[in-house]
Amino acid sequence: MLKPKEYAGSKADPHLVPSVTTKRIVGCVCEEDNTAVVWFWLHQGEAQRCPSCGSHYKLVPHELPH
Repeated sequence: MLKPKEYAGSKADPHLVPSVTTKRIVGCVCEEDNTAVVWFWLHQGEAQRCPSCGSHYKLVPHELPH
């Protein structure tokens, strides 16, 4: 599992989200003191933005150990 970076989330440096499939549900807590989570589907390919705050996320392939 990848450790989140403290300042990631820009278009040039998106949050990397590992997945064994081509899509995954991602939850974004847009601000540090927020209690609500914004959930959205993240699909393989280009980085996508949180629909609420605009942070960038990118799905990266991950293989389970055998």
